[in-house]
Amino acid sequence: MSDVSFVRAEMLPEKAPPASEVGIVGWVKHNLFSGWFNSILTLVSLYAIYYVLSGVLPWTFQSVWNANSLTECREIMMATWGDTHGHACWAVINDRWLQLLFGFYPSHLYWRPILALVLLLVALAPVLYSDRVPSKLLIFSAIYPFLMPWLMWGGTIWGPLSAALGFVAGWAVYTVVSKQQSELLGMIGGAVAALIWWLFLSSYFVGAMDSILPIGIEAVQSRQFGGFMLAILLGVVAIGVSLPIGIVLALGRQSDLLIVKYMCVGFIEFIRGVPLITLLFVASLLLNLFLPPGTNFDIILRVMIMMTLFSAAYMAEVIRGGLAALPRGQYEGADSLGLNYWQAQRLIIMPQALKISIPGIVSTFIGIFKDTVLVSIIGLFDVLGLANAIRADTAWNGIYWELFAFIGALFFVVCFSMSRYSMYLERKLQTGHR
Repeated sequence: MSDVSFVRAEMLPEKAPPASEVGIVGWVKHNLFSGWFNSILTLVSLYAIYYVLSGVLPWTFQSVWNANSLTECREIMMATWGDTHGHACWAVINDRWLQLLFGFYPSHLYWRPILALVLLLVALAPVLYSDRVPSKLLIFSAIYPFLMPWLMWGGTIWGPLSAALGFVAGWAVYTVVSKQQSELLGMIGGAVAALIWWLFLSSYFVGAMDSILPIGIEAVQSRQFGGFMLAILLGVVAIGVSLPIGIVLALGRQSDLLIVKYMCVGFIEFIRGVPLITLLFVASLLLNLFLPPGTNFDIILRVMIMMTLFSAAYMAEVIRGGLAALPRGQYEGADSLGLNYWQAQRLIIMPQALKISIPGIVSTFIGIFKDTVLVSIIGLFDVLGLANAIRADTAWNGIYWELFAFIGALFFVVCFSMSRYSMYLERKLQTGHR
């Protein structure tokens, strides 16, 4: 017999993988040049990117930042580059950026909208990052909706406090009635109590307290609001209020009570069937015709209401889709635990439905925020309306791309931030049920 062994007695040393299969070279080979068709698409795409950047980058960076008019901008361009074509005149942004951000808000009060924005981020922190921020900050989140209008509009402090007392009165009535009767009657009683306070008693309370202890800050008229600040204000209110209203409408549309169901269906279908600009014209021109003579209904408040109702109708359908995606077993499981309707919705059904609906909810948020530019059509000087007013100035007549590029960058930052947070929340909650 042969003594030659066919079993290896020791392992061969490991060898590094080929350089063409790993690292950047490997990634490029497998993702960009994996075949002849992909190679052609890659080369065409690279040429398109080069063509765009070769025009955009010189226009952006070979530009004028200090000038008092478009004519002066062009003179500087001719003296520096010998041509006015292909160079941006960012001097208009340098000259009017405060107006684009704050509109006609008094310059000595700029600290108030800035403080309101900072406090907004603080109020959102415990809501958006509940696992990283102390839950005690939720108290400030509940206070902020009453603090923000006072900072923006000014006036007496007793107005926001009176609005907060309406919610306190409604909650007190709801607690008492729901314990003695039912939760439905408690909700109805709480809503009626809050409305009675706001419509009939609030003005007397504010007048009495203001005469006894006048505390307030300088008032600012709504006609002085404008710029990107107005877009942020309208967007935050529409987004923050439309979500709970949308949840109620979605639940109402699935209700077994026919009158509730048909009211919700009628509202949703009517709002979704009418363009937003039509609702804004109604808020601007027609709404006052249905109010008592001499009524002063603030134009910004009217726009807020219409934009909120418009967003709520779309939000209701997004959430209804999340509710429809839940299996029947979730409802049966809630019944087997002995939970009533509202407990089942709060603890089992709605958290899952909202988790499924995150992409649609954020898309609706982004859409309504971008739709705030439509208010320029009804005479409000948002950032787009101010851009048109700046272009009408003789000093900047003829400028175009620079203003709208700046406005687009502002909206992109906010919308992209919302989109990235949506992706973070989906990964955190694992909406794919992995």
